[in-house]
Amino acid sequence: MPAKNKHIPVNAFPPGVGEGIIIIRNSIDGSPNFKEVERSHRDGGHSFILQEKGTTHIEIDFQKYAIEAPAVIYMHPNQVHRLIGFDKATISSWIITSENLLPEFLQLLEDLTPVVPLSLKKETQTILSETASLCIQFSERKKEKLYHQILKESCNTLVALVASQYLAQSKPAQNASRFEVITKAFRSLLERNFTTAKSPMDYAKRLNISTPYLNECVKTTTGYAVSWHIQQRIILEAKRLLYHSDRSVKEIAGDLGYEDHSYFVRLFAKVSGVTPLAFRGKNFD
Repeated sequence: MPAKNKHIPVNAFPPGVGEGIIIIRNSIDGSPNFKEVERSHRDGGHSFILQEKGTTHIEIDFQKYAIEAPAVIYMHPNQVHRLIGFDKATISSWIITSENLLPEFLQLLEDLTPVVPLSLKKETQTILSETASLCIQFSERKKEKLYHQILKESCNTLVALVASQYLAQSKPAQNASRFEVITKAFRSLLERNFTTAKSPMDYAKRLNISTPYLNECVKTTTGYAVSWHIQQRIILEAKRLLYHSDRSVKEIAGDLGYEDHSYFVRLFAKVSGVTPLAFRGKNFD
């Protein structure tokens, strides 16, 4: 059983590194040989991996992926992940904090979350690789008077290119139905408020619509009721904390906004089919 911390580790930026932006290119084969990325962790910003050659093996929120070039993946700061290994891989990777993202790009990423690895056309990968190369060069020119602004603007361009590829896979906003627009707004609210807002009514009020109408929109669009989505998001966070930290069930219940931890245990068992302690034991024994 691996040693666990009280909280899920967050890989913070080294002091003075790009003021909230870091971008590098590596060629790796085998183990990462770096415990901070091999352990399950969150990053201190929005993370991207551009797979230029070979394969990267990674686990994100209990799901393992083999990212084969050419491909890209985006990971939200909330997502727990660990690098497993590489097969003759060349990757460009960058992490950028929320305050360094343009507001419209930050909202785009919030709306996209969560995503899976996205295969790229060769010409698209070439554009992304060339843009990443420029960003890496800019990151090394620390004597520039406008160093941080240059790095920030160039990396936002790179983020926009990646977000654009994900958006191309989804329905254009102008073609989205009223139900789909409301469902998207609900999901965005849910990601920000799931520890405090627990009922469909809470979200309907924030959206200035009735609870039955919100439920109709979400169920028509996704096949599941609003309450199902709320419960799934809460239980995902609970699983992250149970699996990756040594916080007690009572502490986790409190973290997620439940003063009555026995109610939380019943909810977890209802949604997951096992108790929190059984889930923890199943995954670590």
